[in-house]
Amino acid sequence: MSHTNRTTIEPTNEPYSDHLRSLLGPFKGSQITLVCSNIHTEPLRERLEGSNELALSARACPQGAHSDRIHLNSLRHYRRRKMGKAGVRGDFEWAYDEQPHTWRRKEILAKYPQIKSLMGPDPQLKWVVSGMVLTQFVACYLVHELSWKWLFFWAYAFGGCINHSLTLAIHDISHNIAFGNKQVRWNRWFAMFANLPIGLPYSASFKKYHIDHHRYLGGDGLDVDIPTDIEGWFFCTPARKILWLFLQPLFYALRPLVVNPKPVTRLEMMNAAIQFAADILIYYMWGLKPIVYLISGSILCMGLHPISGHFIAEHYMFLKGHETYSYYGCLNLITFNVGYHMEHHDFPSIPGSKLPEVKKIASEYYDSLPQHTSWIRVLWDFVFDDSIGPYARIKREYKLAKQE
Repeated sequence: MSHTNRTTIEPTNEPYSDHLRSLLGPFKGSQITLVCSNIHTEPLRERLEGSNELALSARACPQGAHSDRIHLNSLRHYRRRKMGKAGVRGDFEWAYDEQPHTWRRKEILAKYPQIKSLMGPDPQLKWVVSGMVLTQFVACYLVHELSWKWLFFWAYAFGGCINHSLTLAIHDISHNIAFGNKQVRWNRWFAMFANLPIGLPYSASFKKYHIDHHRYLGGDGLDVDIPTDIEGWFFCTPARKILWLFLQPLFYALRPLVVNPKPVTRLEMMNAAIQFAADILIYYMWGLKPIVYLISGSILCMGLHPISGHFIAEHYMFLKGHETYSYYGCLNLITFNVGYHMEHHDFPSIPGSKLPEVKKIASEYYDSLPQHTSWIRVLWDFVFDDSIGPYARIKREYKLAKQE
């Protein structure tokens, strides 16, 4: 049997932090009733949809010390209330202030200067990545005589997971985490080495555009992580959103050429030459199947796959006004802590392995922010919640940047 407690919160009710009050958005200045329930029964959900109440899970409810941790799965009704019950967006969410990571970084460093000691290279990263690359080359030998059905099975269930994890290692390496800022060239070469099992050249182009994603988060025409207008317009139904997720690797590859084309660099040409030379060598040694295993695994696991939930979880606006979200679940163990995405954007020069320490030191800045608890749930909500889709991103203009 469910036990329900009600608490009326005034905007000045001190047990609830400024972070929590900021989450209440449009309800600020009026009374809000928090409904805390162990079980979200359908009658309760139906009653809440038309009310000025928020349905929060038991662990998000005020208990004892008045914890204000917010879990996004508990804010479904809040999101519907803010975005409208029909919910299908016709445009991006436009912001007219600077990204929140800038001021939060300054505040945290002023309060906790010891966080600077976490910045710098991760000496273990190069060994972990080398082991993953070696594992994939051994797998190439093992799959070269498999039947096609089993090859695709292992590409999705095993090889693709490693390759997806390698793309996230390349993400860390793009921040010079492998060898530090004084060895930039070593980082670029090592990223190309980590790229080899992915099957297609990726690392140099990723580095070129990823710096803009941090510097100009949500920047119109600058941040190529933002979907195009045609993606937002067309992929707006559950079936189309599933197709969009499946084709996500294609969009990530082609979108920069449309949104923010840049000249091909020497590093990109070297990346392509090294990658295709490795592919030819693998083909010469073991035939076509290992090549298909590597490339299909990369494509499948960056598309409709539980790990790929992080693409949606990181910046899609599940809660109005919030553009970056963290996930603290077990999949961080195989993804270089990419789930600690709020912390990463606050401190991009801190290795993924040390981001949990950032959260621990500055816990009051992160515990009360909205967070995801499941990447699978993220994918489910993205597909079936009308208020979420490719348009559910925050965009802003960077006029000075465009003049540079």
